[in-house]
Amino acid sequence: MLKKTPFHPRVELLNVAWSWRRWAGHTVASQYEMTHEREYYAIRSGAGLIDVSPLYKYAIEGKDAERFLSYLLVRDARQCQVGQVHYTAWCNEDGHVLEDGVLFRMASDKYRLTAAEPNLDWFTEVAYGLDVAIEDISADFGSLAVQGPNARAIVQAASGDGDLASLKYFWHRPGEIAGVPVMISRTGYTGDLGYEIWMDSAESLPVWDHLIAVGTDYGLRPAGMLALDVARIEAGLLLLDVDYTSARFALIPDQKSTPSELGFGWMLRGLKKDGGRRLIGRNAIERELEYGPQWAFVGLEFDWRSYQIPFDTIGLPPVYNTIAQRSSVPIYHHGAYVGYATSHTYSPLLKKHIALASVYAGSAQPGTQLAIEITVEHRRHTALATVVNLPFFDPPRKRA
Repeated sequence: MLKKTPFHPRVELLNVAWSWRRWAGHTVASQYEMTHEREYYAIRSGAGLIDVSPLYKYAIEGKDAERFLSYLLVRDARQCQVGQVHYTAWCNEDGHVLEDGVLFRMASDKYRLTAAEPNLDWFTEVAYGLDVAIEDISADFGSLAVQGPNARAIVQAASGDGDLASLKYFWHRPGEIAGVPVMISRTGYTGDLGYEIWMDSAESLPVWDHLIAVGTDYGLRPAGMLALDVARIEAGLLLLDVDYTSARFALIPDQKSTPSELGFGWMLRGLKKDGGRRLIGRNAIERELEYGPQWAFVGLEFDWRSYQIPFDTIGLPPVYNTIAQRSSVPIYHHGAYVGYATSHTYSPLLKKHIALASVYAGSAQPGTQLAIEITVEHRRHTALATVVNLPFFDPPRKRA
């Protein structure tokens, strides 16, 4: 039986479309209304309230907690200060990515790490012999994301924190909403100004209710997974099991990816200056840094005219895929296969079709014109698409 998040009593009443999907063993709303458009536009013009409670959460504590995490994580955990948040990833011994997640440093010897999949067995194996305690606390906490240009005004009004603007991008601090102790982090999965609020599961509903009461005047609207999916593609953010396969579940070598191949090369910038820290997969990662990755993760912008032509030829209007597609689509360069798109959608904000894609490194230069496969009335065609730097959407307010 699927589990329910702490906010399900409110979500269930609001989900008039009765549209659900599965996330980490939980029932979550795909969309609240019959279409997700208003939820998407709330994220981009007001604020969206998103239940992100199904994330796995791990408490990591002890004298060797920093040592364990600096060995486990691609990004050097020793550089994460108390109150700071790191987006990071972890690899196997061959330097292939197992998963990506977010690390919160709560105190000098206390951390919280989020993930999309269960990782307790792997973490426990890696921590063998170290003075560190690792606990799965996923069910203990509810979490809400408030995302959009009005997010700061809403969270500030709800928490009474008049100095919320001083909370820097990817930092966190304690707060209180509706009398409930919370942790507020300047994080999110939409590429917009946003905050995530973490609280005890048993006290979650008053926080939801207060945010709705305060946020209504600011355009706050509950948003489901369909709206979130479009926003995260615009933000160039990867999704496990869609944009890449965990090396843990890969059946063949071609299904595995390195940090550099997934666009995580920036996490490795300090590798040569980190004192030679022990890192799982370090030898393989350093070899790839020397010779370069075989693949690259890029953005693609469709050429509208070439996309429209196959529809015009048979007398149909072009299709706007406003629901994000999670299917692998072949990509060609001068007629030769060079990769595949993993997530693609029509961006209502950018007014163009966009895609996240893995392509051979030789075809990844921004400005390169590729051909992506499309299907029109049961027949295969190709449309031109140009390689662009990610993210597609990166407003200054995100970090301001």
